[in-house]
Amino acid sequence: MFEYVGVVHVHSIYSDGTGTIPEIAKAASELGLDFVMMTDHNTLKPKHDGFEGWYNDTMIIIGYELNDPNDKNHYLVFRVDEVFYPNSSAKEYVQKVKALNGIGIIAHPDERRNNFEEYPPYPWKEWDLDEFTGIEIWNHMSEWVEGLTQQNKFQRFIHPLKSLQGPYPETLKRWDEIARRKRVVGIGGVDAHGHKYKIWQLFEVEVFPYKVMFRGIRTHVLLDEPIDKSKKENFELYKQKIFSAIENGRCFVAYAYFADPKGFRFFAERNGEIFQMGDYIEIDDKPIKLNVLLPRPGEIILLRNGEVMTKIYGDRLTYEVGETGVYRVEARHNEKPWIFSNHIRIGNKGVI
Repeated sequence: MFEYVGVVHVHSIYSDGTGTIPEIAKAASELGLDFVMMTDHNTLKPKHDGFEGWYNDTMIIIGYELNDPNDKNHYLVFRVDEVFYPNSSAKEYVQKVKALNGIGIIAHPDERRNNFEEYPPYPWKEWDLDEFTGIEIWNHMSEWVEGLTQQNKFQRFIHPLKSLQGPYPETLKRWDEIARRKRVVGIGGVDAHGHKYKIWQLFEVEVFPYKVMFRGIRTHVLLDEPIDKSKKENFELYKQKIFSAIENGRCFVAYAYFADPKGFRFFAERNGEIFQMGDYIEIDDKPIKLNVLLPRPGEIILLRNGEVMTKIYGDRLTYEVGETGVYRVEARHNEKPWIFSNHIRIGNKGVI
């Protein structure tokens, strides 16, 4: 598998961000990111204006973030050329995106920030539908703002990357439950806006530069074939490969600030056949071995249906399983949240 690293859920001056797309691309390129997935609110105008494409060796991929008339149920939309303006219910636009073969990711599903009136929560409420592709299991801005108080705000402004504790437990629990009935992809979102803050109403500072945010939560995709960055004319082909990897769960979420996660792998092996994250395995009498590889030693936690199966410290784990369930891996580095894999699903006659 060939690994590529990017950031998802980014806003520019086309909605409520402060950076131009070339400025955002420059920040990503300087960090060596392979792709940035833009999600300005309710618009594809940056794509129509020609800003999608290569910037050095970084791909700028343009989607958008949609919401309902009450500014709730935020939805990240990709691979759709039509904008569904926020005048319909979440159920309607989720189904429309699905009908157009689009990719739809539920954004910050359990957002609960309530300490500042100017930063209200935007949680997802419409769970009686199944047509979404995935869930944003970890959102940087949601967690950062939730922990913000009058007492700690300057400390958190100065060190916006140090305070994160990992995805909300209720989000992970919901993700595991849904995965038992369907493949549901987990991605990480930076929700970057390049926020600026006025100090004593005298001058303005950028407290969340894009380049700082891009050092945090990343989404890594695994492709069957490499991206040849010398062939810039193949942008559309490579973009579709990234979409396919995300759609099929061949990706993982990592917090790069603590340690470089590149090289992480989680795969299953049975009788010489390899299964990747996102795959479904029909159980039989042959043993299934789950394999985990870390790029450096850390705590490896293997979970089945959200419950811990085993926990070790090291850089690799092989674990034989014989039960149906949805299996995923969490890894911690120096007791900090680091890597969250997508599921490998094991069933019996389709039932997990």
